[in-house]
Amino acid sequence: MNKLKSSIWLPLIVAVVFVAGLWIGSALSSDKGTISSVKKLGDIIGLINEEYVEPVNVDSLVEATIPQLLEKLDPHSTYIPASDLKAVNDELEGSFYGIGITFMMMNDTITILEVISGGPSEKVGIMAGDRIISANDSILSGKGLTNEKVISKLRGEKDTKVKIGIKRNSSKDLLYYDVIRGEIPITSIDASYIIEPGIGYIKVNKFGRTTYSEYLTNLAQLSSEGAEKFIIDLRGNGGGYLDMAILMANELLPAGKLIVFTKGRSKHDTMATHSDGIGSFQKNEVVVLIDEYSASASEILAGAIQDNDRGLIVGRRSFGKGLVQRQTQLPDSSGIRLTVSRYYTPSGRCIQKKYTPGNANSYSHEIVDRFNHGEAFSVDSIKLDKNLEYTTANGRKVYGGGGIMPDVFVPNDTTGVTSYYINVVNAGLLQKFAFDYCDRNREELNECEDTDQLLDKLPSDEMLLQEFVRFAVKKGVPARWKYINASCQLIVNQLKALIARDILGSQSFYHIYNLQDKCVQTAIEQLNQGNASFPILPTE
Repeated sequence: MNKLKSSIWLPLIVAVVFVAGLWIGSALSSDKGTISSVKKLGDIIGLINEEYVEPVNVDSLVEATIPQLLEKLDPHSTYIPASDLKAVNDELEGSFYGIGITFMMMNDTITILEVISGGPSEKVGIMAGDRIISANDSILSGKGLTNEKVISKLRGEKDTKVKIGIKRNSSKDLLYYDVIRGEIPITSIDASYIIEPGIGYIKVNKFGRTTYSEYLTNLAQLSSEGAEKFIIDLRGNGGGYLDMAILMANELLPAGKLIVFTKGRSKHDTMATHSDGIGSFQKNEVVVLIDEYSASASEILAGAIQDNDRGLIVGRRSFGKGLVQRQTQLPDSSGIRLTVSRYYTPSGRCIQKKYTPGNANSYSHEIVDRFNHGEAFSVDSIKLDKNLEYTTANGRKVYGGGGIMPDVFVPNDTTGVTSYYINVVNAGLLQKFAFDYCDRNREELNECEDTDQLLDKLPSDEMLLQEFVRFAVKKGVPARWKYINASCQLIVNQLKALIARDILGSQSFYHIYNLQDKCVQTAIEQLNQGNASFPILPTE
C-alpha cells in the first residue's frame, strides 16, 4: 500500500513543481505558451482537488513544492511563508512591536539578558536576570521551547497588553507584570568606540533600513572624540539592503568612483552607481574586516573600498554572494525573494561562488569545506582562479569567482584552543557561568557605569578561572589542568567579556573581547603603520 501511494504522489509532485515553474515564468513573459502553461497548472490543481482518490489539502501541497521549485534556480531564491514574512522583514526594517528585552534560552528557561532602556518592560519594572515563566497565562518553559515560539508570544500589535509571569531570585513568589507592547528599535551597530587613540571601531551586524543613519551618526560621534582612522567590522554580517551598502561606501569615496553595478534581464535590474562626492569621511584611513560569513551587502562595501584602493581589507575570504534578490509579496501575504540580477565590484568582478542549481547541500557546506581544506588557517590553501584576474584602480591584482580576498590575511586564531576549551564551549558553560556570576553579584555589578569600573570589581584572573573550573566540574566537565592552563587567557578574557555584556551590553563585550582578537589587533597595526593609505587616482 505504501509503495502504491509513493508511486502516485511522486509523479504528482514532480508535475506540480514543473508546472509551477512555468507559472512563475509568467511573471517574466507574456507569450502564448506561458499563458497556456498557467492554465494547465490550474487544470491540474482542479483535477487533484476534485477527483483524486483521497481528499487532498492542495494549499499544503503547493506550500511544500514552492521551496523545491525555487531551489532549482539558485541558492538564494527563497520562499517565505506568510507566518514568517513579518518577522523576516522586521529584522531589516529597523523596528517591531514588543516588550523590549533581549533574551536567551538557559536550561530550558527564558532568561532576560538586557532590558532596553526606556522600553515597555523597563517601565513596569522587569529587570535583567529575570526568568520569564509565562505570557498571558501560557507556560513558556521546558524542552522543545524555541526562540520562534517565544518571539511569537512576546511580539504583537502596538499598544496591546501581554501579562508576563516572572521568576526573580530575590522573590519567593512569581511576579506578574502587565506590559503594553511598544515600538522596539533594531540596531545595526553592536559597538562603536575609540579602540586606541585616534582610531574608531564600528561593528555592523546587518544592512537594515536604519543602518546608514546609525553608521553615519557613529562615525560623526567617533570623529568628535578624536578618531581620524576607522575600523569597520563586517565579520559575520550576512548582508541586507543593497542601498545601505552603497550609501555607506559613498561616505568614504571621492566623487565619480564606481561603487557597484548590477546586470539583470531587464533594464530596471541593470545599473551602475557612482559616488557623488558629498561624503564626510573621504580622507580618513579605513580598514574593513571580513570573514567567511561576510556576505552580499558586506561584500559590496568591501569590494568598493578594495577596488578603488580606498582602504585595506583585513581578515579571511568572504562568503561569495553576488546574486541580488527582489522580494515580492504574494496575495496570501507570503513572499518570494527571487534573484533578478548579479552584482559586480568596480573592477568588474562577479564574486558569486560556484553553485549547482538544485544542490543546496553542497552550497551550504562550502564554508565547512574551506575549513577542512585548511583555508581558514593558511593563505596558501586558498585556490584563486587565475582566469578571473582583475585590477584595482592602482593596478593591484584581485580575483573573482568566490568572495572578496582580503589584502591582509588573518588566519583563524587557535591560540589556547584545547580539548577542555572545546568541551566547555560546546556545553555552553562560558555563557552559563557568566550569567550565574552576574545573577549572584548583580546588585553590586549594576553600580558600574563603564567597562573599567566593571573590571575593577571582578576577581583576579586566577580566582575567576578557579571559580569557573569548579562550576564546570559540577556541570560534568572534569578539571584537566594541563589544558586549562593552556586555555587560561582565552577562557578568562571571554568570561570577562560575557559578564560585561550581561551587565553593560554588547559594546562593553567588544571592549574586552577585541583585546585578544587577532583580526582587530592586525587592523590596528596596519593603521598605525600607515598601510591603509592609498593614493586615490582621479576619475577619467
